[in-house]
Amino acid sequence: MEGRARVDEESGELSLSPSDNHRYLVQHTTPALRFSGGDVAAWQEQLRPKLRELLGMPEPSAFPLRARTLWRSELELGTVEKVVFAAEPHADVVAYFCVPYDRPAPHPTVICLQGHSTGMHVSIARERDDESAPFEVEGDRDFALGALRHGFAALCIEQRSFGLRREQTQSAVSPHGCHDAAMQALMLGRTLVGERVFDVDRGIDYLAARGDVDLSRLGVMGNSGGGTATIYAAAVLDRVRFAMPSCAFCTYADSIMSIYHCADNYLPGLLRWAEAADVLGLFAPKPLVVVAGRDDAIFPLTGVRRAYDDLRTIYAASGAGQQCRLVIGDGGHRFYEKQAWQALLDVLR
Repeated sequence: MEGRARVDEESGELSLSPSDNHRYLVQHTTPALRFSGGDVAAWQEQLRPKLRELLGMPEPSAFPLRARTLWRSELELGTVEKVVFAAEPHADVVAYFCVPYDRPAPHPTVICLQGHSTGMHVSIARERDDESAPFEVEGDRDFALGALRHGFAALCIEQRSFGLRREQTQSAVSPHGCHDAAMQALMLGRTLVGERVFDVDRGIDYLAARGDVDLSRLGVMGNSGGGTATIYAAAVLDRVRFAMPSCAFCTYADSIMSIYHCADNYLPGLLRWAEAADVLGLFAPKPLVVVAGRDDAIFPLTGVRRAYDDLRTIYAASGAGQQCRLVIGDGGHRFYEKQAWQALLDVLR
């Protein structure tokens, strides 16, 4: 009958959900620049510029940092400065810079990125609206304090759409804080995660200008949305020397293409070119610790292991198989400080 809905010939059931078609396409898509063996460096030279294009990052510029310190205070483990610097016109980055006590400069440093939370204040375990008031942080997300405990300085960047950089001037705002900026970035040929990676790059400019940071021992870490930004920063920013993404690395098929995720996880057209292991494989042979939760329902462990096996293949082909580690914590979608830092210090040695 004309106009009658087509049915699955085998089951006789209608396929009406868009995700049915998308899962079929994922299963039948072979990324054009997926690593298939050979010279890792030559493969990276092909994929990296394509990834930068898909990220839609702003081009490097000589826009002045205009860096300044807002206040300085003491923590139990070191000192903290609240700083601000400009990423690009009308995009100021606020951050905490923390230095451990009794450690001489220049400092090994890690850039800390919180995910979907109330903001960077979680990294120093202080309230967002009263930074003199401590609070109990769950899931080892007090990244700066963890860095200080291990002798590292920390730059805690407030990511776009989170915390102090949440949308505050738009008349109507989505209940999902990242959605508006992610959609608007797409209209401009950008992505929100690309803008976040650009802010990390400008954060490195700020650290370089300070003069008290050892840029040869500079890394990036973060959990969830912070882990996602960590992965892309590691993939495209040459000045990042080590990385520790947490609860963000998994095959796209098993994670962001299987359940609801916020819009800032998606890069238009990426699966035509690469899977998650290929993206993070652009970081080889540099030291890398991937952190996962055994019971993380957002980035399921089966998909994590599948992606990590492919990642280890890339690292082995680059001659750095021992520079890549997988840490699995006994819990859910959180960070696991003790295990993760132990693994990181091991690969850094």
